[in-house]
Amino acid sequence: MMNAYTGEMFHNTESHTSQQANSDELSNLYYQGVREQIYAGFGIRLVSFIIDVLIIHGLQRLILAPLNHFTHIPDWKLWINYFSVDHLVKALIFYLYFVLLTKCFKQTLGKMICNIRVERVDREALRWSDVLFREWLGRIVSGVMLCLPYVVVLFTPQHRGIHDYFGDTVVIKNKYAKLFFLKK
Repeated sequence: MMNAYTGEMFHNTESHTSQQANSDELSNLYYQGVREQIYAGFGIRLVSFIIDVLIIHGLQRLILAPLNHFTHIPDWKLWINYFSVDHLVKALIFYLYFVLLTKCFKQTLGKMICNIRVERVDREALRWSDVLFREWLGRIVSGVMLCLPYVVVLFTPQHRGIHDYFGDTVVIKNKYAKLFFLKK
């Protein structure tokens, strides 16, 4: 700017500093807003889980119906009805579905349809321990507690459920994957 009285040029460094601070604050607010969009919320995760349960039910019927017909497995009990061979095979199919698909593809078929996937919080590759803690131990704990720990997804900043905390994972939307890996 030019001084009207002396004709000298001067720079308003105070104004430049405040503009830079405002720009940084605006950039940070923009990043925070975008970051909230990266993570898959409760609704889409619920739809994904319902799709997965329907697929698992179909797999169980496809595998167990002929097996039950020829071997009468539902009649076999170990100690109590809960530990029947039929129930244990159904549980095995359920957990194998989630563990194997999450480890191999970072998503189950329900998540593929909903365009979301599982990633580690630290953005490293999923390890077997992460997947086992998330998909096996986390789902057992959530199931024992009547699925109430899934509601935690509604109240956490990154929409993480209890099972996500067990596995140190988050569920992100595929279309924002580049942004997820951009800034830690």
